[in-house]
Amino acid sequence: MAAATSGIDLTSRDELVRPQDDFYRSWHGRWLDEFEIPADKAEYASFTKLRDESLEQLRDIVDELVAQQPATDTPAGKIAALYRDYMNTEAIAEQGFSSLQPLLNDIAAVDGPAALSEIFGRLDREGVGAPIGTYVHQDNRDSTRYLLDVRQSGLGLPDRDYYLDGRFAEVVTAYRNHIAALWLLAELGDQQQADDAAGRIVALETRIAEAHWDNVRNRDPQATYNLLAVADADSSAPGLDLAGFLAAGKAPTLDSINVGQPDYLTALGELLTEVDLATWRDYLCFRVISGYAPYLPAEFDAENFAFYGTTLTGAPQQRPRWKRGVDVVQQALGEALGEEYVQRHFPPENKARMLELVDNLLATYADSIDSLDWMSADTKAQARAKLATFRSKIGYPDVWRDYSALQFTPGDLIGNLRQASFFEHDRDMAKLGGPIDREEWFMPPQMVNAYYNPEMNEIVFPAAILQPPFFNMAADDAVNYGAIGAVIGHEISHGFDDKGCQYDGDGNLRNWWTEDDHDAFSQRTAALVRQYADYEPVTGHQVNGELTLGENIADVSGVAVAYRAYQKALAGTDAPVIDGLTGAQRFFIGYAQVWRAKTRDEEAVRRVTMDPHSPPQFRVMGVLVNNDDFAAAFDLQPGDGMWRDPDQRVRIW
Repeated sequence: MAAATSGIDLTSRDELVRPQDDFYRSWHGRWLDEFEIPADKAEYASFTKLRDESLEQLRDIVDELVAQQPATDTPAGKIAALYRDYMNTEAIAEQGFSSLQPLLNDIAAVDGPAALSEIFGRLDREGVGAPIGTYVHQDNRDSTRYLLDVRQSGLGLPDRDYYLDGRFAEVVTAYRNHIAALWLLAELGDQQQADDAAGRIVALETRIAEAHWDNVRNRDPQATYNLLAVADADSSAPGLDLAGFLAAGKAPTLDSINVGQPDYLTALGELLTEVDLATWRDYLCFRVISGYAPYLPAEFDAENFAFYGTTLTGAPQQRPRWKRGVDVVQQALGEALGEEYVQRHFPPENKARMLELVDNLLATYADSIDSLDWMSADTKAQARAKLATFRSKIGYPDVWRDYSALQFTPGDLIGNLRQASFFEHDRDMAKLGGPIDREEWFMPPQMVNAYYNPEMNEIVFPAAILQPPFFNMAADDAVNYGAIGAVIGHEISHGFDDKGCQYDGDGNLRNWWTEDDHDAFSQRTAALVRQYADYEPVTGHQVNGELTLGENIADVSGVAVAYRAYQKALAGTDAPVIDGLTGAQRFFIGYAQVWRAKTRDEEAVRRVTMDPHSPPQFRVMGVLVNNDDFAAAFDLQPGDGMWRDPDQRVRIW
């Protein structure tokens, strides 16, 4: 066993609340009452704390590189140059729009649907949200090749519901005023012209939103898989020059693409001819100005934050510029900065211990599959075969990204950010027609997060998440299994959630279920949809049980399997009692610690509208009421707030 320290923060608990009645408040109540969310944050959570600590470490690295003045053609030199340019607000003020003016001039010259389609492609390469965008990934039905996806995009508000749901009317009004404010700052007209342009832009975006698929439908990998021959594109979306769009985005010559939302593409083609060109030009001009506003002179940055920071998330204060500067570097040179981070802040023993935990969780998951009473032997064999092909990536890539093709011009922040967008976009396009790069990571090592990739059938844990409260080398095993063990179990479970279960071990969409087993699975997941749909983090805004289903399945299953893995790790020995808590109790408290969070109402509403994750408190409460081992660990009885009748508990994996 590890050293006998619990790894649990006992100072946060509210001792007047019984764990049996409200587990979340029992362990976090004092903190929830006393802690003030920092003015520059919309939420403060365990993730936030680690991200702030990571930013401090990254700042030290960046400052060190700036002082060293490495050669500008090296990754270290590019990190230093980009950060230096972002921090030079005087140069930014002097430069103004100069780097964007040629693009704005081209937008002003748009004279028809074909030219609009070309500009869409150019903006996609810029990383600016045009009405359609692209991304490259493995073909969902042939994971041995890359495929180009064309998807809906182009909204300035977080989600289609903001335009279509009357509850957001005040936000839409604030957005219209924000557009007008940027219009005036850009000196594109007087107040009346700015108001007129803002009204037309919001009206156009509302029509785009009406054609958008909602988030639940977009989660369906079957519905969003629609191969289209490029030669047939004109008949599928009259008015949209898809070939011109792809060429402007530097895509190679392709026979076919995947269209995520086919009827959206058709609707967009109609909008290109129905909406007057002046409105389209104004919309595209605003998209460019808005996309680059955080990097323009101070008044643009301030207006951008006033809407996207304060109005949408409730944060009253902008983050310190150095933090935003480090994030700019991470977005453009994530793995270059990550390589520096790993050398300084990721001990080899952390990776070795994580590999042990992952191996134990995978073995326990296999045992759990065998023990299921609702699944047939045939489907169990398929599930175990998929599990056997899982790949784990821990800490950092074995092969670091090559940034040699990314070249910067000193003193030109906007130009350099554009070059970074071009580099990343072109790097993706270059994958098409080539072999699958199974060493690629989709998060840098300094990111506090983890993910499951169904097309690669892999679970990935960047270095920065492997710190307390998620992972504590000095703590007793119980809290580590409850924290990072549940995260591992969560990511494994994504391979078997309502979406992941549609992929086989090779990463292909293929039905490997019997009909009866799929029906039994659907009954359990439907109960989870109903359970979470009853949660209401902000009055009038309920959790979307369908949108959050995959994450809720992963939470419920991940905790259940992690607890069994903890029992396996004990190997028949009794866990020590520490701080008056049994090993089983510390496991569940360790899990709850991970999700300690306080969120502003505006941010909670934004997330419940579009985030596939449930709010933090329900990631604890919603999971534990379904867990038999939790009920035993805290001796739950009928009438307790956390009690749920055993025949009502949702058990999946």
